[in-house]
Amino acid sequence: MAELHYDEANWKPSHNPWLVALTVTLATFMEVLDTSIANVALPHMAGTLGASQEEATWVLTSYLVSSAVILPISGWLMARMGRKRFYMTCVMLFTICSMLCGLATSLPLLVLFRVMQGVGGGGLAPSEQAILADTFPVSKRGQAFAVYGMAVVVAPAIGPTLGGWITDNFNWHWIFFINLPVGLLSLFLTQRMVEDPPYLKEEQSRTGRVDFMGLGLISVGVGCLEFVLDKGQEKDWFGDPNITAFAVIAAFTLVTFVWWEWRHEDPIVDIRLLKNRNFGTAVFLQFVLGMVLFGTTVLIPQFLQVLLGYTAERAGMVLSPGALVLMLTMPIAGRLVSSGKLDPRLLVAIGYAITAVGLFNLTRLDLGVSFGQITLWRAYQVMGLSFVFIPISTLNYLGVPRNKNNQISSFSNFARNIGGSVGTALLTTFLQRTTQTHIAALSAHVVPGSLQYSRFVDMTRDALTRLGQSSDAAKQFAIGDAWQTLNRQAQMLSYQNAFWGLSLIIACLIPLPFIMRRPPRRQPAPEEMGGH
Repeated sequence: MAELHYDEANWKPSHNPWLVALTVTLATFMEVLDTSIANVALPHMAGTLGASQEEATWVLTSYLVSSAVILPISGWLMARMGRKRFYMTCVMLFTICSMLCGLATSLPLLVLFRVMQGVGGGGLAPSEQAILADTFPVSKRGQAFAVYGMAVVVAPAIGPTLGGWITDNFNWHWIFFINLPVGLLSLFLTQRMVEDPPYLKEEQSRTGRVDFMGLGLISVGVGCLEFVLDKGQEKDWFGDPNITAFAVIAAFTLVTFVWWEWRHEDPIVDIRLLKNRNFGTAVFLQFVLGMVLFGTTVLIPQFLQVLLGYTAERAGMVLSPGALVLMLTMPIAGRLVSSGKLDPRLLVAIGYAITAVGLFNLTRLDLGVSFGQITLWRAYQVMGLSFVFIPISTLNYLGVPRNKNNQISSFSNFARNIGGSVGTALLTTFLQRTTQTHIAALSAHVVPGSLQYSRFVDMTRDALTRLGQSSDAAKQFAIGDAWQTLNRQAQMLSYQNAFWGLSLIIACLIPLPFIMRRPPRRQPAPEEMGGH
């Protein structure tokens, strides 16, 4: 037994770890890119499949629900199937279903294939992070997660631009077909480069009863929760009986799931890992990171398209330089974490401080903001995220047994994704409700006796009269234009409020990383001392 533990402690992958990192990053890039491209192509899908815009959103919702369900149970599936086999199954399923999505001739078929694609896509990220954690020693994990992180942030930034170009020059089917060569290359490289460490093979050999109760509870609970978050604002939340029913089912099943898994000998999701102070705090920080990362990626393009009339492609171009900034800062954050010279908790706090300032800067948005200005502000806003993402991703694994790496990666990815869903849902609702409040406040000044309002209407009417319109028609148009202007200003104020609120939340989190215990100072590895 002692020999076995020695082998496990000194196990190293057969191939260069950086080749392994590039191999798993390839599938990450494919999956994240596909998600952001699909958002842009929705109107094209609705038009060619004879569906309404609302019906077409099921193309997105179905994928989110199925990927959310598979995320928390990925750790258990990896242990049972073998991580390499599970990962290759996910890549294969995602690739095959991408081809089927491209061939779909009706909306129901497309939604069905997207559900299956989501199962494959949802299992990729936890597998990849666990593979990286086992492939690299602690001293180099920061740099490894930096490579992985670049794919996570770059793909959604270029997705809208690439998606707009493909759908404009070809058709929406090709946004799925482009996954085929990437998926096949990923399978080939994974077969040759990736391998399971000895402890995983030992875990797989241990046979145990399948926790069908836990599996059913988590599937129903997470699926219902994701549906509520995705469709809540659209259906007026608890004013809709279906949303209320799904919310009750989600709450009951998830609470029951936590109680059941806490007592189970071989749980699907090891809830007891949250007792570890470092990991429990890191999971919460991942949740908040998801809220900010996904929330702002939705807010900014939405502001540009709804209020400034940008196309999806041009809105995507505003996000792209931010991705370039992250590509530059990720390796810096990775090197700082790997060097061990700086406390990773301090790096997280610094990252949150930079992010809070960047979000507060976005409260300066107005209807006259230029393309260059908003692009620069977006770059400022994402500058600190690398110093949050990399340290948290490495702190996740400290103080937790190595045979729990699969559970750690699935748990942290689930927290980040659910955080993104919660953040997007809350921000969308916040914008809707505060816009109504601002409209009511601004309307108090838009009355016939108001000097500014009368002047605006008279100037618009006179300008239209000079262009040949009748006085009555020109006045009606001027009144309508005044209302549209008021509505746009109310929405603009709501976006400013949203960024202010996000900035305040992030600022409150700056001291939170110090709840975690400081990681032990890294000892030089044998190869760093010249030994073997």
